[in-house]
Amino acid sequence: MDIYKPLVALLAIVNPVGVVPFFIHFTGSFSREQRRKTILVSACTAGIVIALSALFGLKIIEFFGISLASFQVGGGCLLLISSLQMLNAQPAEARKEDVSEGSSKADAGASIAVVPLAIPLLTGPATISTMVIYADKTRVWWELAVLCGYGVVVAAVTFLTFSASSRIAKVLGQTGINIMTRLMGLILAALAVELLADGLIKLFPVLSMRTMS
Repeated sequence: MDIYKPLVALLAIVNPVGVVPFFIHFTGSFSREQRRKTILVSACTAGIVIALSALFGLKIIEFFGISLASFQVGGGCLLLISSLQMLNAQPAEARKEDVSEGSSKADAGASIAVVPLAIPLLTGPATISTMVIYADKTRVWWELAVLCGYGVVVAAVTFLTFSASSRIAKVLGQTGINIMTRLMGLILAALAVELLADGLIKLFPVLSMRTMS
């Protein structure tokens, strides 16, 4: 397994900088303590989702009798759709319904740290699919441990990004955030095509023979 690719893919999909405007919008009326608690819970939840996906994702798809090649093609398509959404300057996992739900929950004083902030704005189906696909590529226990460790890295990056959200918004502005989201989307699109091609070759070995010829 290329040990760095999963981290690049995760940072591109999660893209906490792209979620900063939503975080600021949702927590505008929060006290300092509420905002800090929201940051901590959302960052930890994102890290836990990533680690659990790496540890148990393969067992779940095996339980349902789904071949990894089919899952890889489906996951690659999902990542490609997410990347196209990012190229339109939207978070990879965001839907209008999730944003509306977050606004309603924040106005009602309910917690928005787990839903919709951590799931699905930060982590969702595309993130889970990515971890399952890369978990299958691990060959020794420490590579799987590294994948789980990337959950800690993403949690730390998310915590730092949300903690500095006001300064990031001032420095980058909406235009800067949109540009960064589009760049992450471009990287994610390339990774998605690579995963998709790998899955198709596993399903249809004749494709690799044609490539070689």
